[in-house]
Amino acid sequence: MQFPSIIQKQAKGFMAQSFGLIGLAVMGENLALNVERNGFPIAVYNRTSSVTEKFLSTRAEGKNVKGTFSLEEFVQSLDRPRKILIMVKAGGPVDAVINQLKPLLDKDDMIIDGGNSLYEDTERRVKELESTGLSFIGMGVSGGEEGALNGPSLMPGGTEAAYREIEPIVTKIAAQVDDGPCVTYIGPGGSGHYVKMVHNGIEYGDMQLIAEAYDLLKNVGGLNHTQLHEVFAEWNTTEELDSFLIEITADIFRKIDPDTNQPLVEMILDSAGQKGTGRWTVMSALELGVSIPTIIAAVNARIISSYKQERVAASNQLSGPSITAYGDTKAFVNMVRDALYCSKICSYAQGMALLSKASQEFNYNLNLSEMARIWKGGCIIRARFLNKIQQAFIHDPQLPNLLLAPEFKQTILDRQASWRETLAIAAKSGIPVPAFSASLDYFDSYRRASLPQNLTQAQRDYFGAHTYERTDKSGVFHTEWTTEDKVPAGV
Repeated sequence: MQFPSIIQKQAKGFMAQSFGLIGLAVMGENLALNVERNGFPIAVYNRTSSVTEKFLSTRAEGKNVKGTFSLEEFVQSLDRPRKILIMVKAGGPVDAVINQLKPLLDKDDMIIDGGNSLYEDTERRVKELESTGLSFIGMGVSGGEEGALNGPSLMPGGTEAAYREIEPIVTKIAAQVDDGPCVTYIGPGGSGHYVKMVHNGIEYGDMQLIAEAYDLLKNVGGLNHTQLHEVFAEWNTTEELDSFLIEITADIFRKIDPDTNQPLVEMILDSAGQKGTGRWTVMSALELGVSIPTIIAAVNARIISSYKQERVAASNQLSGPSITAYGDTKAFVNMVRDALYCSKICSYAQGMALLSKASQEFNYNLNLSEMARIWKGGCIIRARFLNKIQQAFIHDPQLPNLLLAPEFKQTILDRQASWRETLAIAAKSGIPVPAFSASLDYFDSYRRASLPQNLTQAQRDYFGAHTYERTDKSGVFHTEWTTEDKVPAGV
């Protein structure tokens, strides 16, 4: 049976919706409203009918949003080729929805997964669905609830032909910055979700670095919450630190808890969770052999924060140095600012290096300057600083590490004394700064021509005959280390 044309539908008083969305949690609702606001009639479906009914009678009332109450009705309400965005929990729920949809769809229809799916799952789904004549896109969506409603950063991966089908929609609903919408074709397979995963890893690093700056300013600098607000608000006006995360941090310090009349942030339990993307970033980096110590430190910091009861008990038994207030508050604030910025450069350098290696390993052909560009608006890590990253990769697309970009290199060379002094003060005060420390260690390791892993290689050869290479001649060598050869005197 031939599907009715648009003109036939109009003549019969029926007009199919041009886009569909499954999953009406807050992110799904906001994306649906964003799509409709930008001129694309949308059909929605949620497994729980009452959720759909509430959405239709409240936020979607009077809008070109068609609520449906079965997947069959949902699919039939869409214009062909159908474009369906799934906003459900990653993992099994995504596969379940796909399996329910497949028998109802026709050749060239498209499914888009907008959740935080593991890129390997997306690779599998692209292959499985494309082989049946359906299109599949794994699309990272960043920006939280506000971004979903008013313009997120979007990272779609799959076939380029599939992307071109949704390009008119995604370029409209994405955040808009001075050089275009915050969306681009990322690459094949699971590349969109891979880029989103690394974006989230960088986000972990950013958040931990800011938390460490707060800890130092509060406990060594002696700043109260009004002063903390003022410092972060001032930092948010600078080219280096102007960002969404710094902006909301400044706002957080102003919020007073009505129950205690204390700053609300101090009433929040210091135990942070994670949803998986940070851990996945670490696992992928280990598998690809890419060093991302700042991001690893951020994940570890969340993990150890969850040991709340153990930490409280340990605090009564394990002592450390007393904290001495730094005498010159203004100077200390500037030192922490420099340490934060230098550490941030290192964190982004690690994330971009991981994207570069993954691009080579998985044949994603990522454009790193474009990755920086689409993160400039809508997403959680949006920041003025990304302009510099974008320009660094435009100037040199093969740049091996952001630390070697002229501006970033000079910035760290100019500020490293403050960076090092900040870490020394933290150590003397017994305040953990794992992400600051990991960033400095990364910088110091990257800049050194020689590292002590020559000893590591000797040890491995000694106990496991793993062999080693030499500095003075080519080849692979093994030594019988238990012979009586003596090191010459004075060597």
